[in-house]
Amino acid sequence: MSMKTTQKVRLRNYAGIFSGNSFAQLLKYDDWNFINKRIIDFDIDKLGKRFGTYSDYISYIYSILIKEYRCEYIYKNEIINELLLKKYGTNNTVVINEFKVGNSVADMVMINGVSKVFEIKTELDSEKRLNGQLANYRRIFQESYIVTHESLADKYYRLCDNSGLIIYHKQGRKYGMTEIKKAITQPEMDVEVLMRSLRTEEYKNIVFKYFGVLPQVNSFAMFDTCEAWMKQIPPVKLHQLFIAEIKNRESNTLQLKNFSKELRQLCLSMKIKPKDYTVLTKKLSQTITI
Repeated sequence: MSMKTTQKVRLRNYAGIFSGNSFAQLLKYDDWNFINKRIIDFDIDKLGKRFGTYSDYISYIYSILIKEYRCEYIYKNEIINELLLKKYGTNNTVVINEFKVGNSVADMVMINGVSKVFEIKTELDSEKRLNGQLANYRRIFQESYIVTHESLADKYYRLCDNSGLIIYHKQGRKYGMTEIKKAITQPEMDVEVLMRSLRTEEYKNIVFKYFGVLPQVNSFAMFDTCEAWMKQIPPVKLHQLFIAEIKNRESNTLQLKNFSKELRQLCLSMKIKPKDYTVLTKKLSQTITI
């Protein structure tokens, strides 16, 4: 195996540590195998020199991934660190992972006074499905953004059309995110796509809040009838009702600022509660013994 291949295997293994299933096993069963195996395979010679605790090791591999292997996890986590916490704030903002829109799944959605959707295109990704993805997102979200590395800025600037562009780039010795093209706000909503992106109780709540009643039909006819009624709601009002419903979804957005900067995306996707994070922190602070 060549040195280049070995390096790629190592980086992929580092990225694989940030797995919700693995951390759930750690919390429930004290299963350290997913971390210990990486240390044994790649970093046993650095144990006690570059890192001593599991928390130290996570910080160590995260810093390497930022420089050498910016996978989707890094981008999602840095959207939280650089955009949510530094730019948009969290008091009136809800962040949601993996939001289904039509036949696409948005990487990340932020809801405050405006609905924003973020499509991540790392240096490891292809742009082949991008046009279809953005077209789907614009059917229900007011602002859509491509998030990519600065080396790909020109390429995606040409492709972003009505969407905005945010680049991840080096700022001195650190990395940051900068919006280089503002998204054009979409005033309309495609109710047919919206209905299929909402949960049953959410679209029923929207109808009830606007009309004051629900359709007096059986459960088989409820979906189609609610869709027909929602088409009568003015777009601006429909956006407001949509935002209100999404904000009611379970989210730990307000707690993210209290979590480790390397683990915020993981905690978001797992919907980690503060008491569970306290347990996790205690576990990760343990000295590594292999």
